[in-house]
This record gives sequence, structure tokens and C-alpha cells, in this order.
Amino acid sequence: MGYRTVVMYTEIGCFVVCVAGWILVCSTQPTEIWTWSEVSSIVITSGNYYSNLWKDCVSDSTGASDCKEIPSLMALNWDIHMCRALIIISIILAFFGSILVLVGMKCTKIGGSEITNAKVTFAGGMNYLIGGMCAMVAFSYYANKIRSEFHDPYYNQQKFEIGVGVFIGWGGSTLLVSGGLIYSVLAGREAFNSKPEKYSTTRYPDYTFVPSRRSYASSARTEITGTRKSRGSSRSSISAISSTTKQTPSNA
Repeated sequence: MGYRTVVMYTEIGCFVVCVAGWILVCSTQPTEIWTWSEVSSIVITSGNYYSNLWKDCVSDSTGASDCKEIPSLMALNWDIHMCRALIIISIILAFFGSILVLVGMKCTKIGGSEITNAKVTFAGGMNYLIGGMCAMVAFSYYANKIRSEFHDPYYNQQKFEIGVGVFIGWGGSTLLVSGGLIYSVLAGREAFNSKPEKYSTTRYPDYTFVPSRRSYASSARTEITGTRKSRGSSRSSISAISSTTKQTPSNA
């Protein structure tokens, strides 16, 4: 199994993890139990109070429940607005991160070259990472507020405990952070460590001479003329030898 195959299967696993985390973070918005408190009276009846970022609810032992939307947004504290904004930003970033990762993953083959796909995947992983961090900050701050009010001896109002919505949010944001971190490391290493080859402007590569057809023809002509000259010289030498042989017997 090659390195590219390992990276491809890792990206598929991270995509499943990040989508699961995104779904969990989205599911915390309609979840009503972010905080809960049980109040028992002298009679065998009890009331449960629970709420989230958007509404407050109450139920009794008979199972009847009643929820009321928060009437005024301007009357809320700044920390509730901050938690709302951070979670909505996290959901939006994770959504666009899923689109970018689908385009840039090695198994989809939608983008261009390998380096371009790695850069797109790196952008999607950063969206997952930043979205997970935003959600983690929101859920952690909300839970810390509930904890501090519960353990504060001077807090005279009704005290609440951490509900199931916060724990689901912690799980989803953890999945987003872990998947986005792995995406960023793998894709960033491939996208930004692969540098193109650079040649110096003053150094020129070595060239090899390849003779053309004209050079072949000219060399053939020179060879032919050379052979003709050699033949002519040999003939002249033979005639000179024959003349000398003819003269020697006459002189004799």
C-alpha cells in the first residue's frame, strides 16, 4: 500500500468524523436540555426546569411540559449572544469545509493537479478546525458559567446543572477539531512542502550537437570528393611508375 493510498483512506475517515461532528453540533440547537434543575415540593410532585440558548421550559411529574421562547433578545446577557454567534459560525464553517474537502480529496478527482487539490483540502481542514474551536469555546464557556453559579454560595437564584446538550456539543466539537487538524497536517505537508525546481539565470544547461540532414549530405560529399582525390593521386602515381619502368629498359 503506497503513501497516496494511505492518505486517501485517512482523508475518507476524517471526512466521516468531521461530518459526524458537524451533525452533533447542529443537533444541539433543537436540544432543549442544556441546563436542568429538579425542584421537589412537600406534596409528591416535582417540577423540572430546563433551558437552552433559545427558550426556557418546565415540566411536572405528570409529563406535561411547557416551553416559552425568550421574549427579548436585547434583554439577554452578552454571553448568551456570544455563545449563539460562535455556534452558528461553527456550523457555517463546517458546512463550507465539507464542500472544500469533497472537492480536494484524492478519491473524488474533481479538482486540478495534486498540489491544487492539497491546497483546497487544507482550506477545508482549516474551516473544520476553526469551526470546532468556536463550538468548543461556546460550550465550554456555557458549562463553566453553570458550574460557577452552582458552586457560588452567594448566588441566591435557582441553580442549574449541565444538561445533555452541552455534552453532545463537546463531543461534536472534539470530532471537528481532531478531523480538521489531521486534514491540515496531511494536506499542508503536501501543498506547501513541494517546491518547484528553480534554475539559475546565469547557468545554462549543456547542449549536444545533433547533425541535420544537410550536415549529413555535406559530410557525404566531402567523403566522396576525398575518395575521388585519393583515386586520382593513386592513378597519377601508377602512371609515373609505369613511365619510369618504360624509360629504364630503353636507357639500358
